[in-house]
Amino acid sequence: MAGWVENRGTNKWRLNVPGGTGPGGNRKVYRRTIEATSEREAKKQLDIFSAEVQKGQYIEPSGLTFTEFSQQWLKSKIDLAPKTKHRYKKMLDSRILPAMGHMKLEDIKPFHIMQFYDNLREYGIREDGREGTLSPATILHHHRLLVTIFNAAVKWQIILTNPAARVEAPKVPRKPAACYDENDIATLLQALEAEELKHQVLVYIALFTGLRRGEIMGIEWQDVDFDNSLLNVRRSSQYLPGIGTITKEPKNETSKRVISIPGFVMTLIKQYKTEWTKDRLKVADLWQGSDRLFTTWDGRPGHPEWPSQWFSKFIKKHKLPHLPFHGLRHTAATMLINQNVPLKNISGRLGHANPATTGAIYSHYLQSADKAISDKLENVYQNIIHNDTKKRQA
Repeated sequence: MAGWVENRGTNKWRLNVPGGTGPGGNRKVYRRTIEATSEREAKKQLDIFSAEVQKGQYIEPSGLTFTEFSQQWLKSKIDLAPKTKHRYKKMLDSRILPAMGHMKLEDIKPFHIMQFYDNLREYGIREDGREGTLSPATILHHHRLLVTIFNAAVKWQIILTNPAARVEAPKVPRKPAACYDENDIATLLQALEAEELKHQVLVYIALFTGLRRGEIMGIEWQDVDFDNSLLNVRRSSQYLPGIGTITKEPKNETSKRVISIPGFVMTLIKQYKTEWTKDRLKVADLWQGSDRLFTTWDGRPGHPEWPSQWFSKFIKKHKLPHLPFHGLRHTAATMLINQNVPLKNISGRLGHANPATTGAIYSHYLQSADKAISDKLENVYQNIIHNDTKKRQA
């Protein structure tokens, strides 16, 4: 055993382990205060502590609270998308920091995190005024953020292990992605004929390209290749409370993509370009200079929330089944699945970083499409057997 123990009061002991020399040539001593009922028990803890020091597994307490560290971590994440950074800050400020922000980083144990998740499951925890508890998905978002922050603390050698990684991630029941079937799509397109051309173009782009809402609102006319029926996805438009509309790069590198546009959609976009140009000329000098497909009356980039707000009113007006605007992206994916388009191609068109992501989101529809293929094989088999029987009888 290397080191010694000191009694610091009833059932309190300080463990001391020498660790070479520090700055100025002074002897370095690592210390840890523990609770133990006897000197013998304290010495057993000393052996464990000494082994940690010798193996380089001991990290001296930093004294940083979780609030102090999380603020430094968030400040260091210069590569985070503005909306993601805003969401992280909101989760920290509203729930995580009030619960454990005062605690020292090294004092936070898995049990504290489990208690925090139990608190998030309590009735009345919602901040939007709605009844009920937080959804499992929301709790999972908090868990992922904690895991990420503690991982950084381990990487920066402030703590030895990640307490959040030792807590089971909240389970989220997987639900089929909300989308329209062929009958709903037909009704939607019929109702759309009575709407303004810009609304028709908005829905047709969402439905037949699968672009995200922010990507659609980021499209500029220079991104549209009319000659080759192609669309370059180069930017995304987002809204941040307190800041306003911002433009950023797409969600990830694979989201920067060039996708082909069906001829009937491109025809509609060409018609809209003519109308858009006429409207711009009417505004004359009041035009703000934006080249976006969807703008305000004076040429500023359209509000990123506009598609969702308009689409919600549109489906209510025409008594269509409830569907969020993002559901048009899901509908685009399921249409491709039903046409037996390879999953890799669908993933690339949607801008997913990994085909596995596409498979996980649309697993229900992939299974349905596979069942349809199986039924077709059954029909082929029955025809073969039927024809063979006829030949034998002949």
